Amino acid sequence: MPGAAPGKPLARQLSLRDGQRVWFDSMPEAIEEEIAEYALELTFVAQPEEGVDAAHVFVTAQEQLISLLDRLRPSLSPDGHIWVSWPSEDANTDTALGADAIRDAAEPHGLVVTRTLDVDEDWAGMKLVIRKELR
Repeated sequence: MPGAAPGKPLARQLSLRDGQRVWFDSMPEAIEEEIAEYALELTFVAQPEEGVDAAHVFVTAQEQLISLLDRLRPSLSPDGHIWVSWPSEDANTDTALGADAIRDAAEPHGLVVTRTLDVDEDWAGMKLVIRKELR
């Protein structure tokens, strides 16, 4: 999996832009702080049902991911995206969640993978968007 682009702020790598409505779930504080350093003007929504342009969820189980996608997909703007992060192989966790499980969970929701990256040393990430013919 490709790592973070050197010199490129994490907020840019995550496709975050000024004016987006965003929702983060279970995001580690250090990652939130790194995103905040980029000083974007984001609108944070309390619940995804309020409508989102960008979401980032941190999960450790496929059931958790499926539940979050069930909530997010109906509220995702047509050109929006969802980053799904799971513990990286180097994080020494016992999670069975990985890239294949995320693809399997995304497919029934009409979501496809467009990008992967190492969010930090503990979390891998995969960007999901709505399949073009469903937008």
